Amino acid sequence: MKLRLLGAAMAALTLAAGAAQAAKAPPKSLELYALDCGRLTMEDANGYADDGAYKDRKASMVVPCYLIRHPKGDLIWDTGVPEAIFDMPNHTAPGGIVVAHKLTDQLKQLDLTPADIEYLSISHSHFDHIGNAGLFAGSTWIVDADERAYAFRPAARSGGAQFAAYSALENAKTTLIEGDATYDIFGDKSVTVIQAPGHTPGHTVLLVRLKSGPVLLTGDMWHIADSRAARRVPRFNTNREQTLASMALVEKIAAETKARVILEHVPEDFDSLPKFPQPLR
Repeated sequence: MKLRLLGAAMAALTLAAGAAQAAKAPPKSLELYALDCGRLTMEDANGYADDGAYKDRKASMVVPCYLIRHPKGDLIWDTGVPEAIFDMPNHTAPGGIVVAHKLTDQLKQLDLTPADIEYLSISHSHFDHIGNAGLFAGSTWIVDADERAYAFRPAARSGGAQFAAYSALENAKTTLIEGDATYDIFGDKSVTVIQAPGHTPGHTVLLVRLKSGPVLLTGDMWHIADSRAARRVPRFNTNREQTLASMALVEKIAAETKARVILEHVPEDFDSLPKFPQPLR
């Protein structure tokens, strides 16, 4: 009886190890995973529209991270707010920032660690997109040249914990996207970084061409669902004219590719994707 139980236990362990190894192995086709890397709530979203449309309006936003798995390697797109917030009382930081799931714990569900991720790219260097980027300093950082300069400008360096969260990237292996160029990460046009400045000097969006259809991850092009149709520009964008031009560019790409457009901070868009750890293929 004991031998039978031992055999069953060994078989279960073998199956579990096989499943973990299968998750860690490169996928046979492109996969996109949506990870919950924080939630933001605010009583007054006035800053998100310079026409006053959101004055005294409450807003709730999701802070996502995306894992794109390709036969040639893995890419993290945007890294959320610092996962250390999870260890604070009620998983909450001042300002109503909640982290219910650590990024590293979610990666573990796929038997991955930050050291396994070949590529890192971010839509831009605001704290809620670069907050865990230092964990991926061993990856190749793909970044717009203007955004890298913006992330390491003197004002950013004085940012205390916010700067410390990604400062290790300064010495990371880096691929700079220069001029107006797009960047084909895997060399097969399946995952492309597209420059869309205005929110910050080097803001970018990501086009992922899955078997089920293309998906456009739009960073902070729009924070609130109705901002897209109304072409609303946040008060804190670095360049209004560039923002409007980038909005037009993103809409053109979406129309040409028939891409599914994901407004990254809009909970409904996030929830429309398969629930982690299920991928979109």
